[in-house]
Amino acid sequence: MKTSLKHELRTPLNHIIGYCEMLMEDAQDQHEEALLADLVRIHAAGRRLLTVVNDLFDATKTPTEKLSESALHHEVRTPLNQIIGYAEMLQEEAQARGQTALVADLKKIHTAARGLLQLVVERLAPAHFDVARAAHVSTTGATTFTRREAPSPGEAARHVTLGAGFTGKLLVADDDEANRVMLARRLARLGHQVSVAVNGRDALEQVRAEPFDLLLLDIQMPELTGYEVLEQLKADPALRDLPVIVLSASSETERVAHCVELGAEDYLPKPFDPVLLQARIGACLEKKFLRDREVSHLRQIQEEKQRSDDLLHIILPHDVAAELKASQSVKPRRFENVGVLFCDIAGFTAWCDAHPPEEILRHLQALVEAFEQIAARHGLEKIKTIGDSFMATAGLLAPLENPALHCARCGLEMIATARALPPHWEVRVGVQVGPVIAGVVGRRKYQYDVWGDTVNTAARMEQAATPGSVCVNGETWKLLAPRATGQSQGVLKVKGKGDLELFRVESIRE
Repeated sequence: MKTSLKHELRTPLNHIIGYCEMLMEDAQDQHEEALLADLVRIHAAGRRLLTVVNDLFDATKTPTEKLSESALHHEVRTPLNQIIGYAEMLQEEAQARGQTALVADLKKIHTAARGLLQLVVERLAPAHFDVARAAHVSTTGATTFTRREAPSPGEAARHVTLGAGFTGKLLVADDDEANRVMLARRLARLGHQVSVAVNGRDALEQVRAEPFDLLLLDIQMPELTGYEVLEQLKADPALRDLPVIVLSASSETERVAHCVELGAEDYLPKPFDPVLLQARIGACLEKKFLRDREVSHLRQIQEEKQRSDDLLHIILPHDVAAELKASQSVKPRRFENVGVLFCDIAGFTAWCDAHPPEEILRHLQALVEAFEQIAARHGLEKIKTIGDSFMATAGLLAPLENPALHCARCGLEMIATARALPPHWEVRVGVQVGPVIAGVVGRRKYQYDVWGDTVNTAARMEQAATPGSVCVNGETWKLLAPRATGQSQGVLKVKGKGDLELFRVESIRE
């Protein structure tokens, strides 16, 4: 039985090595260096397989001296992968050049290698090689892994068609140079951008240094094994979504299940079917593209939400915006001691009639921006602007000891700033302190506003002020008098208020 099996294994190997040696001689005579280099790789893999077979049937060695079944598994699959892969690529190249004789000889090598693989699966170690027979693998815990069977040619073609438009940046990690070169060349032909890593540590360093769309990973490698690479990838939030296809000479069901449990997207044993490999890569890249697009959309939604929140905080005070976001409404509230400031430009309408719109808007924008900074510096909250009128409050959302003083200081700085900025406007400022009602009005365009007699009186003070002055009534002057200098403007008739003594605020002592 052993003699018969040895003969069956050596026969296709002899075909592989023999045809390869003849083709190497032809390539050397014809100075086809690239072809010769690939044939040398096939020949070396065939010799390596022959050594494994001879070792397996060496009667002088005890069982402990021979390769274990697991090691044998790897030592057979790896060179077979190289022979089949290079033979397929060389056939494609020879076919494209019209070298029919070369195609025929390469096909013989390819057929012999496929036959040897089938023989190994069926006769040498079926318990380890034929994972397709294991429909389910139960491992530690509740995880159950169902292995995918190879698709039919029609199904594989359909998968390739679906994923054909998806090319990406791929990293091939394999410690065997012939495997790396072969796979990188095949993937490059499919339009992918391919990099290679010589071991697990190299693979991790590369994926941390630059983005990749897919990692094709061998299991048995120096420095770090494929298992260790998978563990570190999935433990890293920045890398855990990188899809991984494991390509290994080992197809033991426990190893397959372990790779999937560690986060591998897919698993293909060597030698792999190129059509199936292309289909699996296309499927992985398609999933990654859809996931990346979903992440991008979620990021855009988050950015839009952030812009919306920022805009809301520009339109509304912070606490009010937070309440509106939380409850979709803002409850109106009464505040007892609030300073209200109105400021507008003297002679603004007449000035506008003599200047173009672009100039008007430019100067008005500069002034309002300056007023916003002044108001914030003095603890005031801007409420709104209406034309050239600027309204702010003190002590509305953050209590202040003397809102009148804050408003008066703010008004005096506004007057000085308006005079300094082109076109050197004069402004009028009115201030009043008292109770107000505050809340949000509108549904489509929110506006936080304040109402009440205090607001109306502040507006009347601004209308009564002379250009370049801050005007207050007697009640507010009493709040300012200990720290302010100013003078009475006499008793004036104020619309809706009757006769009131008004005061001009000239300065505030610190």
